[in-house]
Amino acid sequence: MKLARMFLILVFMFSVTGCLWWDGPTGPSTPDALYKRGQEAYQDKDYKDAIEIFQRVTGEYPLSDYAILAELGVADSYFSDEDYISAEAHYSDFMEFHPTSENLPYVMYQLGICHYKQMLGIDRDQTETRLAAESFERLLSRFPSSKFSLLAEKMYKECKKKLGEHEFYVGKFYFDIEQYRAALRRFHTIEEKYARLGMDYQVDYYIRETKRRLAENGEKEKE
Repeated sequence: MKLARMFLILVFMFSVTGCLWWDGPTGPSTPDALYKRGQEAYQDKDYKDAIEIFQRVTGEYPLSDYAILAELGVADSYFSDEDYISAEAHYSDFMEFHPTSENLPYVMYQLGICHYKQMLGIDRDQTETRLAAESFERLLSRFPSSKFSLLAEKMYKECKKKLGEHEFYVGKFYFDIEQYRAALRRFHTIEEKYARLGMDYQVDYYIRETKRRLAENGEKEKE
């Protein structure tokens, strides 16, 4: 009888206090252990599980050093899962709430890449291209010596070139339908904003040809 009572007491004590020692079958619930599990899920490409675990870290241990790392883990998991809109939102939140973090250059670069991944062709809306260029430009301006700025510089030039190619596409469209004043405005925009990106010769030719056709038609360059 004594042994039976002792066994029942031990079972009762474990049921009451067990949650303090153990987090079910998945292991101890401590910030470092949870974060490690999130990393493991991320490495296994179980991004949804990784997000859930990282969010537990931030929710249950908001003052832990692992909470900030977990915030990045959430953003990176969305990014790796190709959910760039959600990743962009979380990188933006990180920048807002941790403006002095040593991870800021990385976050700014990743934010630019989120926009870069959503860019459309030169015949489509270029909002994401502009946002990507702006993100990379901010990184280059604020952290010029960062290793991420070296990567961002190449991406920034690509974005600028694409914006210039879009302007040329629109200008050429106006040129082909003989809307020469509208075409000339586009070609001058490229000349002013997107010089030395591989389009100078073409743009110079179309500026001269557009002006010639305007003169032939007895039209002024500007209304």
